[in-house]
Amino acid sequence: MGQSNNKGQDEFRTAVTMTVVWVAGLTLVVIFAALFAGLWLDKILDSKPLFTIVLVLVSIPVTLFLTFRVVRAATARIQPAIKKDVTEEEPHRGEDS
Repeated sequence: MGQSNNKGQDEFRTAVTMTVVWVAGLTLVVIFAALFAGLWLDKILDSKPLFTIVLVLVSIPVTLFLTFRVVRAATARIQPAIKKDVTEEEPHRGEDS
């Protein structure tokens, strides 16, 4: 019983760690893409900070939306495993060892 509980905790920690890594990586990609696209557009159109500022500001809600989606998807994958563990343990609660 102790090993299955540890295994479940290890799986949960792994899922949370992977979610954090995904969110961090996604945030970096979106912000750097906005930054470099803004710098490139400002250079091409000779409008120094305009596009850089606008694209970086637009990247904030985009990053929040993508973070929400990633966390929601990860939560959906984690919850069935937790529910499965609970339903497996329920019949054994009333029994004496």
